Amino acid sequence: MADSDPNKAGEPGLEALRRQIDDTDRQLLALVNRRAELAGQVGELKQHSDAPVYRPEREAQIMRRLREANPGPLPGDAIEAIWREIVSGCRELERRLRVAFLGPVGTFSEQALLQHFGSGVDALACSSIDEVFRAAEAGTADFGVVPVENSTEGAVSRTLDLFLQSPLEVSGEISIRIEQNLMTRSGSMQGVRRIVSHAQSLAQCAGWLQRNHPELERVPVASNAEAARLASLDDETAAIAGHNAALRWDVQIIANNIQDEPNNRTRFAVIGRYRCAASGDDQTSLILSVPDRAGAVHALIEPLARHGVSMKRFESRPARQAGWEYNFYIDVIGHRDEENVATALAELRERAAFFKVVGSYPRATG
Repeated sequence: MADSDPNKAGEPGLEALRRQIDDTDRQLLALVNRRAELAGQVGELKQHSDAPVYRPEREAQIMRRLREANPGPLPGDAIEAIWREIVSGCRELERRLRVAFLGPVGTFSEQALLQHFGSGVDALACSSIDEVFRAAEAGTADFGVVPVENSTEGAVSRTLDLFLQSPLEVSGEISIRIEQNLMTRSGSMQGVRRIVSHAQSLAQCAGWLQRNHPELERVPVASNAEAARLASLDDETAAIAGHNAALRWDVQIIANNIQDEPNNRTRFAVIGRYRCAASGDDQTSLILSVPDRAGAVHALIEPLARHGVSMKRFESRPARQAGWEYNFYIDVIGHRDEENVATALAELRERAAFFKVVGSYPRATG
């Protein structure tokens, strides 16, 4: 009878594989700390030159390079998540950033913040988008994270209005998949009489709710995180919120991904006073206005096509300025310092009644 012990058969058994994993962990630990030492030396050099602690274009280049070099089996998203925390920890050795977001804790805005900056920052929860802008403008926060648009609900109008007024620049974008989950304190729907969530989340899950719990009252609240908090206090209340909110408020998810649109995503902007250099894969956001006359919009954007600049987004909002009716929010591919983009923008500036570059920044990988 053949020996069934894989070690004796010349194949690595469970204990042998675990020893190899332990050896690999020790090597990884040494390399991560070596990286931290090098990052610390960079930080010391920065102190003599007043260079910024956080350079989003540099971090974007690191993540892009790792994704391109990754042979697997770990997917690119997993590699980026691991390195995001390594980079965040190394950055923290230099100085811990303070980043404002639309609170309370447990919101998708906080999830976006952590996805972009990692956990090595101080997160400042704000009660409104206006407060996030004020914190970044006043220097209370180094950066802010604000929602810009949702793939099913459209643009976040307040953010667009504040872009028009604020001196801050966009220095990054974050795209996250919105996964709505049903949760309760008890882990069951027994005794539940109402479902609470943000109004947008209730709308995003309307079909699922009608099929599964048409008898329950639906109550809109200020945020999904607030919904999870309320559910944590009351067995008669269920909440719709993200995984982060469930962890923050210690409630149990009983149904995952209940949103009607499976590919629902929200795009967030990183705002601050930092002006990004080119990263190699960038996007530029503009706000333009034209007088109300026939052909004005076509004449305005014609330089983009002529200089080979692709538009990614074109959206109009009623203007408050006298003399024209709409502001146009445009995203184009490329950095404002790239020759063709710079030439096109110079022509746009001459033709527009109002012209503002909100920022050039690395495109989101998600």
